[in-house]
Amino acid sequence: MRADAARNRERIVDAARELFVEWGAEVPLDEVARRAGVGNATLYRHFADRDALVRGVVAHVTDSVAARARTALADDGDPFDALCRFVFGAVEERIGALCPMISHAFDREHPELLAARDRLDALVARLLDRAQRAGAVRPDVAVGDLLMALSQLSRPLPGTGCGQLEQFMARHVRLFLDGLRGPAPSRLPGTPATLEALRRPV
Repeated sequence: MRADAARNRERIVDAARELFVEWGAEVPLDEVARRAGVGNATLYRHFADRDALVRGVVAHVTDSVAARARTALADDGDPFDALCRFVFGAVEERIGALCPMISHAFDREHPELLAARDRLDALVARLLDRAQRAGAVRPDVAVGDLLMALSQLSRPLPGTGCGQLEQFMARHVRLFLDGLRGPAPSRLPGTPATLEALRRPV
């Protein structure tokens, strides 16, 4: 891909991500092109339809969160501090606000999405395992617990907007992280949320 084409694709994905967070996945594609500063023809050259654009945004955000996990793993300092930096960075990506798009009628099993998800899962599992082996994180949580919390902590309540979430998000993330610390002051009900359990068909 030529450099100018790559820049246009990045602008389209960034604009779509912002608009999806603000208005949902049904936002007019004309508006996506307008915010990206490109013509409609350029948008459709990169993304043939809405499903392709949604898939591109989901894969991009997943890869961005994975990059934050990779950066945290490269930090050989305190494992809990590294995990905290990852969690704060991950919620900034608004993965929870983008979750409603997953219910949109597109192929969740697309190879691009599966590959991005697998990369993220593996990195987050390593981050959590390192912190647990250091005794910094309670042993009765699994990577599914962490990923589910990231989604919930970055998702606005029904009837509220992302702007209202901003003022409380850091506070609630810190409450969650304090609850992760080991040794555990209480026993969690149920069983740890494994990735297999989260993604088991219902």
